[in-house]
Amino acid sequence: MIHAGSIGMPLHFGKVPSFLTDRMANMGEALVESIVDNYGKSEVLTRMSDPNWFQALGAVMGMHWNSSGVTTTVLGALRSKLNPRAKDLGLYILGGKGKAIQGLNGQISRVSHTHDLDMKPLARSCRLARRIDGNAIQDGFDLYQQYFLLSDEGEWTAIQQGLNKNSRRARRYHWHSPEVRSFTNEPHKGIAGIEDQSILNLVDADAETLQQHMVALTQEKPSELAEVIRDSELPNRHDVRKEDINMARLASVLELAYNRDIENFEDLLDLHGVGPRTLKALAMASEVIHGDATRFKDPARFAFAVGGKDGRPHPIDTESFDDAVNMLQDSLRHAKLGDKDKSDALKRLHDVAVNGETKGVPIDFLKELIDSEWNHSEANGGKTFMGDVIKGVTRSLMDTQNKLLYGKDDEQK
Repeated sequence: MIHAGSIGMPLHFGKVPSFLTDRMANMGEALVESIVDNYGKSEVLTRMSDPNWFQALGAVMGMHWNSSGVTTTVLGALRSKLNPRAKDLGLYILGGKGKAIQGLNGQISRVSHTHDLDMKPLARSCRLARRIDGNAIQDGFDLYQQYFLLSDEGEWTAIQQGLNKNSRRARRYHWHSPEVRSFTNEPHKGIAGIEDQSILNLVDADAETLQQHMVALTQEKPSELAEVIRDSELPNRHDVRKEDINMARLASVLELAYNRDIENFEDLLDLHGVGPRTLKALAMASEVIHGDATRFKDPARFAFAVGGKDGRPHPIDTESFDDAVNMLQDSLRHAKLGDKDKSDALKRLHDVAVNGETKGVPIDFLKELIDSEWNHSEANGGKTFMGDVIKGVTRSLMDTQNKLLYGKDDEQK
């Protein structure tokens, strides 16, 4: 797994609609608690340090699949749920956006005092991570967010985001303490950038000379540039296309959900009466909980779990969203009482979906799937950030997003 790195996204603005905020918090809490329950709190920090996994998490929680707003909304929603439960889960989300960054030292101090941690190295790590991504990585992005995820044992993950107003792009940087051997020698596993963009990386392993002449180098064009490792760059458009997703994996989940493959597995019979859209959401939530690192290179696929607030790939189905959250919460309640059957069944759901990927992919089905979900939303109260879906109106408005936001033609036909 990539335990550190970065991801580039188009810069999005706007507020998360009220119908979604509580649902996001409930879904995020259930997913994180399930990871803690199955793999421990350290695994949460490990996954949070994977840029693609984090984007997939946001998509399953209902955010737009390539939105830069995932950082603020996901971590804000999780903070409202996890911090009050830190005594049980052992995890804190500190920091935030803008002026909230200034309070990080005090927050780290309070957590350190509560759990008898050495505050000084934690505060230093937080400060250096911010300075390196803000100054040593000269890629044209100005940091405006910093979150410091801290366990009660002193393990941490830093998530920071910068913006470039000229290109209307954002970049999010991820760090994980077990991977940081030195703050001046490759503290990131990968730093991704647009292919034709030059990045001066003053913490690269081969940059000792550059470090010694940092001031001079920042005043003139450097003669030595660190190699740019292309990790993830999400496109400047709203629609989801075939090249954005692993079609075999999506097809397997749809086969499982709509053709009731679960009836062939005795340990999944509890899911027999679950509707197909809820089952689809559960299968993707289970992948976020149990999937290995190789499965998150296409975070756009997870937007099909419950839909996205911007109507891409389709509006949010609040009924299946609520049903999936209730089932995740129910499995956690049973697990706390010693009954792991429901939790094990959800893990098995992911295993069955993975096994189904070998069946092959049907002839192009993506357009038909999106059309079907839009038709369902128009008939059954789907929602976007604009409110309830209006038949024939909402989708037409959404089809103008690419041109309005990015000056490009409308959705790919």
